[in-house]
Amino acid sequence: MPIKPEELAAMMLEVEIEDPIDFSDLPFSEDELRLLVASHLCEMAAAMDNFSHEDKLMTLLAVSAKLVLENLVLHVQLLRGHGLPMGESVEALLGRLRKPE
Repeated sequence: MPIKPEELAAMMLEVEIEDPIDFSDLPFSEDELRLLVASHLCEMAAAMDNFSHEDKLMTLLAVSAKLVLENLVLHVQLLRGHGLPMGESVEALLGRLRKPE
């Protein structure tokens, strides 16, 4: 049975307990934004009904990787724009780029 947008939004909220999102200054409700994104992802998942399990997994990993990259870029841009230092986790991640392994 496919997940409903409301169920996915509730799961998103649970994940945010460990890694909160700063919704400050946005002219939208946090719950409405969460449901909007959950609905979009449920639509994407429904469009993959004919995909093999491996193709679904690869597609979801690609979408997730793109979103994590976008989040990282926006985070670094915000910090740089405000002249703030990066956190340890961001520094460690970017440190991998600076020195060959």
